[in-house]
Amino acid sequence: MNLLNTSILNGLAVFIKTVTMLVLNKILAVYVGPSGYAVIGQFQNFVQVITGIGGSFINNGIVKYTAEYHEDDQLQRRLWATSSKLIILFTLLISFVIICSSFYLSQVIFKHHDYWSVFVWLAIFLVFFNLNGFLLAIINGKKEIVKLVSANIGGTLITLLATYVLVVSYGLYGALIALAINQSVAFFLTWFIARKSQWYQPEIFWGKIDKSLAKKLSAFALMALVSVVVGNITQFILRSYVVKTYGWDYAGYWDAMNRLSLGYLMFASTIIGVYYLPKLSELKQYNEIKKEVRMGYLVILPIATLSAAMVYLFKELVVEILFTAQFKPMLELLFWQLIGDVLRIGSWIITYMMLSRAMTRLFISLETFFLVSIIPLTMLLAHLYGFKGIALAFAVNNLFYWITCAFFANKKLKNDLSPLKV
Repeated sequence: MNLLNTSILNGLAVFIKTVTMLVLNKILAVYVGPSGYAVIGQFQNFVQVITGIGGSFINNGIVKYTAEYHEDDQLQRRLWATSSKLIILFTLLISFVIICSSFYLSQVIFKHHDYWSVFVWLAIFLVFFNLNGFLLAIINGKKEIVKLVSANIGGTLITLLATYVLVVSYGLYGALIALAINQSVAFFLTWFIARKSQWYQPEIFWGKIDKSLAKKLSAFALMALVSVVVGNITQFILRSYVVKTYGWDYAGYWDAMNRLSLGYLMFASTIIGVYYLPKLSELKQYNEIKKEVRMGYLVILPIATLSAAMVYLFKELVVEILFTAQFKPMLELLFWQLIGDVLRIGSWIITYMMLSRAMTRLFISLETFFLVSIIPLTMLLAHLYGFKGIALAFAVNNLFYWITCAFFANKKLKNDLSPLKV
């Protein structure tokens, strides 16, 4: 399936996701307010770290090698059995630790013990959360885009329904529960869709661990762990800085801005994940890779730029529709945040090429440096320019990240194949 067909099908899923996010943002804005947004952001960062450690860190590896081994069914099945076994083992271990430390985690994340049971809910459902990602990764690697889109749409609607019921019934506590269990419930829909595929067999959930494949997956585990763990810890530190400097409401404005970015860039970012990683993983020749990267810049970057321009043009209306009048102080961040978003999409096209080529050391080095460096940069620019300095730091960091990734990835690919100019 080519980029155009993928974009059309993906567009349907993204449209539904965007509408769902709009509704969810409104629900959360009304029922939990700016400070509640910041609390949800804290827990969301924790969930992403835990799901990464619990097994979802190898999902990109599953996508890559499923696509790469498309001519060898037996090798694919060994890959899936190895992956599922690793995911289940790590997830059960992490779930046990979470349950045993739920009171402590509540104190660290929320600064009180009131929400300790949220962590128990997360621990109970975590294995389904990660297995959902596992099945989606296989479907993506097999390039069964219709099934992938169907599963994503179904998962989105489940998220909307569960979040609405829980938030309306229990407020902020309900929002946290929804965040803990949504993707776990979606697993059963994804499994129902996947079991209709010719490749599906129950044995993919248990089989022996192939050491050679586990070693290959470990490279992706390291890359994802750095990105997810360090990235979310950075978010946690930055949010704590915003809370200390400006208060919980301003931390909520910052989180709302991040949610807005996630929503309007969803179409561009999903195409990169759904189309580019499996496609680039199949390519072996320099000219083919260069063509796909250039196509990415010709198609995806203009979409991101146009989306950012539209958001800025109708900024006040966007905030009123997606949030409430309480969130208008977030407009101070908007200009530099939108520039940073476009720059981030530009860098992602390069980083997904790095993932497809398994440039482990390069990816980890660059990702770690720029995830860590944004902390002092944010503090410096916030001190110089106030609240908007946080978004300015985001834009500056993404600009240098893009330039640096392009330079070193080009150099690495030149050594492996031949020159890649982007």
